[in-house]
Amino acid sequence: MIKLRGINRTFGRGDERTDALRGVDLDITEGEFLTVMGPSGCGKSTLLSVVGMLDSEWEGEYHLYDQAVHKLKPKHRIDLNRQYMGFVFQQYHLIDSVTVYENLEIPLSYRKIPSGERAKMVDAILERFQIADKKKQYPSSLSGGTQQLVGVARAVVANPKILLADEPTGNLHSAQAREIMELFQELNRGGTTIMQVTHSETNAAYGMRTVEMLDGGALKN
Repeated sequence: MIKLRGINRTFGRGDERTDALRGVDLDITEGEFLTVMGPSGCGKSTLLSVVGMLDSEWEGEYHLYDQAVHKLKPKHRIDLNRQYMGFVFQQYHLIDSVTVYENLEIPLSYRKIPSGERAKMVDAILERFQIADKKKQYPSSLSGGTQQLVGVARAVVANPKILLADEPTGNLHSAQAREIMELFQELNRGGTTIMQVTHSETNAAYGMRTVEMLDGGALKN
């Protein structure tokens, strides 16, 4: 489903160059729940951004299903992202100028889902995450934990085939974190492929396979 070969990502120039990823190979099978762990700064989030096609300044080969992503133009990569992926960001990345409801509706509009169906899907996810009373509020008025819940809800509202999560429970208390991880497990049982980056051994235990990443180098089981 996902095959990465020889992925390199460098930031900076000259003496200031930092090799965030160095020759990374990774296979993810359809329906897998994969966890990537490793120390801070080892390249985990960079790798997630490459897989999610949020970063285009990398070298190597990337295949998604039958698509050679490394050969696609940026516009076509964006189309693939919108077609297949949901992303839980560590720093939320909610749009402050629109309401919670509108933040949740945006991924559905990308998929050209009719407005009536979008409304039903957003209402359902608001109820599922117990944030229906927040739907008219703006992200900046919410606590960090609630913003994280909205971010997770936005990632899953469109039932993506692939869910990418960067420290998905970092700002949640333990009960909320458990609920989110149980939701991920439920989605995975339903066929969603999940790749999460985390420092949490507890979160890692919900997955099928864990790989370790060291200094941007090869992943080790």
